[in-house]
Amino acid sequence: MKRILLLICLALTLSISSVSAQNMEDITIKVEKLSDHVYMLVGRGGNIGVSVGDDGVFVIDDQFAPLTPKILEAIRTLSDKPIHFLANTHYHGDHTGGNENMAKLGVKIIAHDNVRKRLEMPNRDGSTNPEEALPILTFNDKMSLYMNGEKVAMIHFEHAHTDGDAMLYFTESNVLHTGDVYFHKRYPYIDVNSGGSINGYIKAVTAALELIDENTKIIPGHGEVSNKAEYQSFLEMLKVLRSNVQAAIDKGMSEDEVANDASITKIYDDLNYSWAFINSEKIKRAIYKSLTEGHKH
Repeated sequence: MKRILLLICLALTLSISSVSAQNMEDITIKVEKLSDHVYMLVGRGGNIGVSVGDDGVFVIDDQFAPLTPKILEAIRTLSDKPIHFLANTHYHGDHTGGNENMAKLGVKIIAHDNVRKRLEMPNRDGSTNPEEALPILTFNDKMSLYMNGEKVAMIHFEHAHTDGDAMLYFTESNVLHTGDVYFHKRYPYIDVNSGGSINGYIKAVTAALELIDENTKIIPGHGEVSNKAEYQSFLEMLKVLRSNVQAAIDKGMSEDEVANDASITKIYDDLNYSWAFINSEKIKRAIYKSLTEGHKH
């Protein structure tokens, strides 16, 4: 019986892997120009930022490993110069899955200290990431990269989406890459188990809005290119949901009761903010846990 179960599990794993690989084969990497030398690449996973110029290529996030060849092909349509640096906005696999492939090409990976710490931890399946996948340059607060004629400010925000989030601001191009501290017109993923919190998320967005102006182009972690007005609306959503969940907590409602209370998120449910990974129930549970289980930050 154990052997049969093992074979079934193996077959399911191979089937899922095959479907996943097939799904990746169907992905097209789309390129959108944001300034003279900054672009956004969209495929599957977190949006990628790319800076090209006389100094070479600088990339922000790299999606999943099977997509690396397509990502490189898209970058080569923008520049034939080498890729010198890759920044990870946080540690999740849809933003760091191509790290090992990039490192083997000689690309130097930059990230917050906690990104390296989390990538060093065993994965859920017990596997570990190879040394090549780990950032070799880390910072704990702020870091600047001077490349292609401008300063790129890398700024850490505590306990927002995770405990290792960084946004990157191209000071001359006026482009901000938020990583997953912004999901455009959809509910965000607040990874409470990885140090994320609703309060930290709101603080991060509030601080980021002070950095930018009405002409800033924003690369969100997921979704279309955005702007300050839309990011402000996103912040208002976070505040409304936090207030609604806190009011329910103050009434003594349990997590399940909050998750099942449609009134808490109704205004944004009507705007179709639920998506494949985070629906209204999941965002309510994340905020509830964030406000009640020692993750208030």
